[in-house]
Order: sequence, then C-alpha cells, then structure tokens
Amino acid sequence: MKTNRIVLFSSFLILFFTFSCENSNTNPNNPMTSNIKPGEIIPISYPSIYRDTSAIDQYFNTKISDPYRWLEDDNSPETKAWVTKQNTTTFDYLNKIPYRNAINQRLAELWNYEKFSIPFKEGDNYYYFINSGLQNQSVLYGTTELVDGEVKEIIDPNQFSDDGTSSLASYGFSKDGKYFAYGISEGGSDWRTIHIKNLENNTILEDKVNWVKFSGISWYKDGFFYSRYPEPKKGDDLKGQNKFHSMYYHKIGTPQSKDELVFADRRNPKNNVYGSATDDGNFLVISTSETTSNNRLYFKNLKKGDDSFTPIIEELTNDFWMVDNIGDNLLILTNHNAPNYRLISVNTKKPSENFWEEIIPESEHVLQSVSLAGGKIIARYIQDASSRLKVYNLAGKHEYDIELPTTGTVSGFSGEKDENIAFYAFTSFTYPNTIMKFDFNTKKSEIYRVPKIKGINPSNYITEQVFYESKDGTKIPMFITYKKGTNLDGTNPTLLYGYGGFNISILPSFKVSNMILLENGGIYAVANIRGGGEYGRKWHDQGRLLNKQNVFDDFIAAAEYLIENKYTSTKKLAIEGRSNGGLLVGACMTQRPDLFKVALPGVGVLDMLKYHEFTIGRAWATDYGLSTDSVQFQYLLNYSPLHTIDAGTEFPATLVTTADHDDRVVPAHSFKFISELQHSHEGDNPVLIRIDVSAGHGAGKPTKMIIDETADKLTFMFHNLAEHISYD
Repeated sequence: MKTNRIVLFSSFLILFFTFSCENSNTNPNNPMTSNIKPGEIIPISYPSIYRDTSAIDQYFNTKISDPYRWLEDDNSPETKAWVTKQNTTTFDYLNKIPYRNAINQRLAELWNYEKFSIPFKEGDNYYYFINSGLQNQSVLYGTTELVDGEVKEIIDPNQFSDDGTSSLASYGFSKDGKYFAYGISEGGSDWRTIHIKNLENNTILEDKVNWVKFSGISWYKDGFFYSRYPEPKKGDDLKGQNKFHSMYYHKIGTPQSKDELVFADRRNPKNNVYGSATDDGNFLVISTSETTSNNRLYFKNLKKGDDSFTPIIEELTNDFWMVDNIGDNLLILTNHNAPNYRLISVNTKKPSENFWEEIIPESEHVLQSVSLAGGKIIARYIQDASSRLKVYNLAGKHEYDIELPTTGTVSGFSGEKDENIAFYAFTSFTYPNTIMKFDFNTKKSEIYRVPKIKGINPSNYITEQVFYESKDGTKIPMFITYKKGTNLDGTNPTLLYGYGGFNISILPSFKVSNMILLENGGIYAVANIRGGGEYGRKWHDQGRLLNKQNVFDDFIAAAEYLIENKYTSTKKLAIEGRSNGGLLVGACMTQRPDLFKVALPGVGVLDMLKYHEFTIGRAWATDYGLSTDSVQFQYLLNYSPLHTIDAGTEFPATLVTTADHDDRVVPAHSFKFISELQHSHEGDNPVLIRIDVSAGHGAGKPTKMIIDETADKLTFMFHNLAEHISYD
C-alpha cells in the first residue's frame, strides 16, 4: 500500500457558489498613476452593509446577535452584490499603491522555474509531475526508465479549463498499467468527478463518477474503490452539511448507478469513510472517523472473498493509520499507548489487541510517517520541528540514519519494497524543493533534480531556531530567517506565520513569496505553537478544546519575543495564517490589536459558534468543541474572532482573503468577519477583503491566481509597514 501516493483526505480543515464579479480592477498589470508614499493613508469609502438586527440566536441563557446571517446565503443577489462592492473597494485601494505591479512582476519572475515531484513507480513505469514554471497546473508524465527512457504525457490538467481553475485532485493507476483514473476539482471545490483514461490507446472512457469527496482512488481487479456523499440538494453543494459518507466500488464500463456499496454506517451519518486495497490485492482496509482525530479501523480479506469486515479497533480514542502489509500482517502507525506514535503489526488471523506486535516503539521524537522500500522500513521523525530519516530492518531494528542536506523537511518518500533505489523530497526556508535519490546499497543520498531559481542564492540567508517562553512558561520553538548581515535594530519588516491546530506540524518549507520579503531586508518567522503535532499528542492536546487559548498566547508571545529582541517592532510586524491559521490571526488581532501593524487572515474559521453547521465543519469539533455544549459555548464565545470585535477599537491594517468556491471553510466566515470589522473599526488602518473567483480553499489553485493574490498581500503588507520597495 503506497500510502505516500494515495490521497487519504482528512477533514481537519473543511462553499461553492457561482457569481460574476467585476474584475476590471483586479489586474495588477493595469497600473494607475499614483504618488502615494509607503505608509501614507489611502482614503477608503467602505460599502454600506445591511445589519439585520432581528437576527438573534439563543445559546442557553445567552442571546447572540448575528446581523450578517444573510451573507451565509451564497446564492442570493444581495450576497453577490456585496462581493462585487467589496472587491471593487479592495482593488481600488491596491491599485493606488505604486509598487503593486513591480511586486507582481518580480514574484512571477521568481516563480518561473521548473518544479518537479518525486518519481514514483506503478507497475513497470515511473511517473512524475513537472511544472515548467508558470503553468497553472503541473503535468503528469510517465516513462519506462528514469534515465534515457521515452517520456509520455499522461495527463495535462491545464487542458481541463481555459483559465486553469480546474485541477487534478486525485488519481490512481490500474495494476496492469492500462487504466488511469483521475478526479477533477472545478473552481477549487472539494467535490471531485472521476474519469478514466485508457493509456494504451490514449482515449477517455465514458465512465464518470460524481459527488466524490475526501477520497482516494484504489484499484482492485477491473475497477476501483472510492468514497462519496449522496448528491446534495440544488444550491447546497458548497455550504450544506455533508452526511452519509460511504465507500463504493466502480467497475470499468458500467454506469455509476451500478456501483457496489462496500461500506456505510447509517447509524452515524456524520462519519467519514476512507479506505484502500493493499498493493498485493489481498486486503481492503477501511478507516472511519467522526472528526479529525481518532478513528476506527477494519479490514476484509479480498483473497478469501470475505463478506464482512473484521474490526481491528472500534473505540474512537486514538489514531490508527494503515501503512502497508507484509503477507498477512498489517503495519499500522498509531498513537495508541504512544503519544509520539509507534509502529505495530497486526496479524489478520489474530487481529485482537492481545496479539499486536510492536515493531518500532515510541521514542522521545514524533514518528510522523513510515514507508517500506529497499527491503527496509523508512521512518520519518520530527525532532524540534524538523525532519529526521531513520532506516530499520523489517523486524524493527534500527540500522542507520539517512543524512539530510541541512535542517529542513522531508516532504515525501517514494520507493519499492524490492528495489534498492528510492527518492525523497527535501526543502527548507531558503532551500527549494529538491528531489534526492537514495541508494540502499551505498546508504548515500545524491541530488536527483534541483530547481534553478534566477537571482536567488540560498547562502545569502540564515535560518536560526530559538525557544521562547509562552504565557504559562512553556518553551515554544520558532524559526527565524533573514539575510546575512541584517542589522537587528527593531526596524525590519517582519512576517510572523503560524497555524496551531489539528495535530498538523508546520515544518521548514520554501515559499517563493518569502524571497520577496527577505531580499527587501525583511524577516520571516514561523512559530511552532501548540495545537500542532511537532511534539506529539501532548502538544496537540495542550492547544485544543478548553486549551485553545494556549495557541493564541503562544503566538502573541512569539510576537513579543521578536519585538523584545529587536528583530522588529510593533509598527513593522505583520501576522499571517490560513484556515485554522486564519482563526489564529483573527483571534490574536482582536485580543491584542495593539501588538501588530498588519493582519492577513486567509480562508479563516472565524465564526466559532456556527462553524459546524456548514459542509464538513462538524469534523473539527475535536479541536474546537461545540457551541451546543454550555461550557464549550462560553469558551468559544470568549475567543471567536467574529464575536470579539470591540466597537471603537483601532485594529491592525487587515486584508482578509477567501474564495467563492471554498466549500471547506465557507467564505461566510470571512464575509461576516470583515463586515463586523468595517462596522466597528476606528482609525486609519484599512480593513479590507479580497475574494477570489472560481477558487477554493487552496488545493489546485492556478499559478496565475496564486501569484496575483500573493503579490496583493505583499503589496498591502509592505505599504502598511511603510516600506520602500523598488525593483528596477
């Protein structure tokens, strides 16, 4: 089971509505003459926004006003008009900043380099993705030999749509290499439609599988397993709650109506179901979960033709992730009795816990993932928020470590069980994603493909890691990157990034956008705050539910550390986060509006009382809690960004970003937040929203759209930090 290639979607950060938007002011290459100086106040006439004072919700003994509830209706003419007016206001503002075009052009110049994925093998062929530079979507190629082999284009997602807003979202090859099934996402939505291509004659079959979501494509015999929801009611596809997720089997050449229902839990309609067959076709393994943490695990012996599934674990108390199988033994990564995770073996003939065998025990560092390659077990660990690679034999004995180029992140590993060559991707803050080739015979790595970016010399920059104290005394790691020779005198424009949730670890990675900041004397900082997975389950638990305030305290303490140690100052500090990180930024800017000059909350979860009412939002309850619980309600109310905007406060310069097709964190969160912010904010700092059209939560977003949004955020940030930017 090649888990590094199979897309198993977690619901941890889970709107699609169609409207036309006046985009005449969105083109950064359509300059306007402006003498505006950096930091100069640009007058803004905010759109008039209707407040429905009759919209009130009752939570226990508390009444909560919801005056912008009408913005939850994404299809209404009123919402569409609101979007148009807000975008017009925002782009009018951005167009007045003189260096907007120059930043966009420089960003596109830096972005224009060839990008490669890790090669992976299916059957007798190798496959890999390449983006030539500014292609909206990466193209999948195949070859029989990685050196001097004939290269064949498998699929070019740039052909899915004229504007690049349709993307390849999931895929799978049949065992004989004849068929290629692939899911298409339109406009960034989490919904996928699966098509099948015959690779022998290069034709697309008539098969079409609709309403697929949070699913991989796992081939077995002459078809594949996949997961889907029932077709939603018209108009609810991007905002309605997702229920009755089930697994099906589709046989090539048959209509979807004939697909076989493989697994469903009608008693628990909010459960999600994921699964895949092992590479040898002997077992089908199913995982079910209610939220983003803890799952049940079942298997079926396909070789024997079992009619029912056998449970491995049915209590929702821990995480169990299927890695691979060795004969009748299933290798499973789990935090059961191991907060930092361990690898166990479950014999399918004796699957009860009494017979589980521990292969790799828990250690002081988090065991992030496991792969089988070269007859070995490759274990990827997190040590102080960066990667380590260790090699074990199949019995779990440690043999050696794989030396990595520097402090950074192994972002993927690919290899075959019986072959001595494997590949992994490595990246860091100033180290672009590089493909490394590893030889199990020599135990050495060498660069296989390295990107070449014009005008960037990684040796000109330095990354340091510091450990600072949070409010309760907990030591928090933070990476800080800047150009060598930078004078740390408190005047440097600084961007502080964070996430802090869902057991997700934020490890070092290369972002082209950061180079714009760094080459202009700026500083980029990443705080590895609690709520993530950098230090295992304990770290996660300390930042969720009734401990969520720790996350915000950690981030605020990071900002205070940067200021106290003269990296920057309040007037030169910006904060950014996306999704759950958008919540982080929203909460911190409302709790400490005096601490930051610029806030960039992206696709954020900002209405903590109602998040669970939309699409897959209820799956986030293990991190957030629910407003239907009296204790959790009060806790959520205390930090919910939408509900903690105090009238008469001067908030940081704020640019909220979202997208019309985000059906994971529906844009109503951002719509309501910016409406209340514009209503309550006092002072000259701009508070604006930028809404992308035909885009979603982020995955599959076309390159052109990413560059435009990123350039606009940088432009907004630099101007409000009063920074002079010049590109000749």
